[in-house]
Amino acid sequence: MSAQYVCDTGDLEPGEAMRADLEDVDGRPVPIAIVRDEDGNYHAISDICSHGQVSLSEGEVEEATIECWLHGSTFDLASGKPLSLPATQPVPVYSVSVEGDNVLVDIDVTVGASA
Repeated sequence: MSAQYVCDTGDLEPGEAMRADLEDVDGRPVPIAIVRDEDGNYHAISDICSHGQVSLSEGEVEEATIECWLHGSTFDLASGKPLSLPATQPVPVYSVSVEGDNVLVDIDVTVGASA
């Protein structure tokens, strides 16, 4: 499978996140958090916290991390590694690219700690 369109570059300001549901090769939904860090870089990670099974895209973005809104676990956006408890397992991080005004994610290509 190839990279899939998730949003336009203007849809997220630095420090914002949103959810996108992409489809895997079997047509199953894969929830992704599209995050624009405070430096303006785009990241794609699993939208499901490895600790509490809640949406990470609803959490706060600070620098290059995102905090789970329910229990406060913080994850590194580049690696998916948890930086604070209670999470101890990383979340998948996916390949993200920007082509023109389009933000694309390839859910078949994982990067970082969970690869």
